[in-house]
Amino acid sequence: MEKSVTLKAHKALFLNTAAFTICFAAWMLNGVLVTFLVDNQVFDWGPVEIGWLMGIPVLAGSVFRLPAGLLTDKYGGKPVFGTLLLFSAIPMFLLSYANDFYWFAILSFLFGLTGISFAIGIAYTSVWYPKEWQGRALGIFGAGNAGAAVTTLFAPSLLEYLTNSNTRLDDWRTLPVIYAAALLIMGVLFLLLSENKKPASTNKSLIQLLQPLKDVKVWQFGLYYFLVFGCFVAFSQWLVPYFVNVYYLPLVTAGIFAALFSFPSGVIRALGGWMSDKWGARKVMFLVLGASVLISFMLTIPRMEIYSPGQGIMSKVSGEVTEVTNEVIRIGDTEYNLLSKTGKNKTEDDKLLVLPTKEEWQEPVVSAGDKVQKKELLAKGVTRIYFQANVWIFAVLVILIGSIWGIGKAGVYKLIPDHFPDEVGVVGGMVGVLGGLGGFFGPIIFGYLLEGTGLWTSCWIFMFLLSIVCLIWLHLSTKKLMESEAPDVLEHIDMSPKHPGS
Repeated sequence: MEKSVTLKAHKALFLNTAAFTICFAAWMLNGVLVTFLVDNQVFDWGPVEIGWLMGIPVLAGSVFRLPAGLLTDKYGGKPVFGTLLLFSAIPMFLLSYANDFYWFAILSFLFGLTGISFAIGIAYTSVWYPKEWQGRALGIFGAGNAGAAVTTLFAPSLLEYLTNSNTRLDDWRTLPVIYAAALLIMGVLFLLLSENKKPASTNKSLIQLLQPLKDVKVWQFGLYYFLVFGCFVAFSQWLVPYFVNVYYLPLVTAGIFAALFSFPSGVIRALGGWMSDKWGARKVMFLVLGASVLISFMLTIPRMEIYSPGQGIMSKVSGEVTEVTNEVIRIGDTEYNLLSKTGKNKTEDDKLLVLPTKEEWQEPVVSAGDKVQKKELLAKGVTRIYFQANVWIFAVLVILIGSIWGIGKAGVYKLIPDHFPDEVGVVGGMVGVLGGLGGFFGPIIFGYLLEGTGLWTSCWIFMFLLSIVCLIWLHLSTKKLMESEAPDVLEHIDMSPKHPGS
């Protein structure tokens, strides 16, 4: 870790961020490509095959983050990152020749290794910057998450162009070639322009490098990252079918909305790094987790239409019903006026309804000629409560929580060099594994919740509960720390490498 900021450090940060952006765009490719191939019946894959093909790259890019971090600590970022870029270009290119599920799955696993670029870049970036710059540097690097938005936003249009508006469907094979070329070019540039640098702990044995994993803080940070990064990755893909099924949007439009979720979350990570440097990562994480609880709770309320018994009309006298219409019931000389349905009964998706709306009306339960007794029910009441969950309000909330998570991603990775300054690679790799697994298991969990409850908002209920668990753990660890440290030290706790109980 350096003592001052140098021009070489900024150069390394630029190359790391550019390489990570391209890797992340490649990592998310199947979310768009598989959807396109199935929608256009190029391959006859069912929901199970689709789910696996979307999840396999995420899984591969997650489980190998720990060894990637170890290799970066041992040999430096230049050879490890450069080799990854060149290697992943090969299976990406071969994907253009895939003609069945199994080859597609194998090649997806191999190019999915681009996901380990995060662990490599975190370790390689941190060695170039002093402690007071760690948050900003790692936040800027993490903005490469915007690569997900690049794929979600541009890949559908590129596929439409390559296939001539779906008239030459086999030309989809050009898209993996373009991605492979981008990986290859970036790999060559990285090896030519970057300078290698290793941390001070480079001579430690494997057992010594793995020692930090015994610390509960590693797993605590991993749970935070499961939420702010893993669930970000999961929703980057899950939001496409969400918008299609809940709001009946076209696939391209749904992709644009999903990109609007992904892009700010990646870019704002740099702001999260600055905030973590200025106010401390722990304070930032309190803000992030608190906001995540609030916004996810707001998103748990589903789009719904509820009918419930309302206030009816009972006869004031006994007698014979002489007239029944939708507006009035007459018994002798006594007239009862009914509440009628209005145009509000129609689903008003073309209007911006922020709060739930209510309508009441009454329906006759008697007919002309019926004999009724006093206090007998003449018309039943119906109450309709409609909550629009307007798509624009939903989109704003989704973008907001994505941005909050982007700040949280920087906060978590500010905690790592603060507490483990000489083991950023291994700790960052392990935290990255746990976070990446969120991206793999997230859609699977969402799918089971949707199947079990029938509610698309069940995924936000899961986010709400997970956010509460993270917030409680952060609170308890902070409380324990306050009991063991002087109150005036608490403000600076994230600048010390060792604090028991945190």
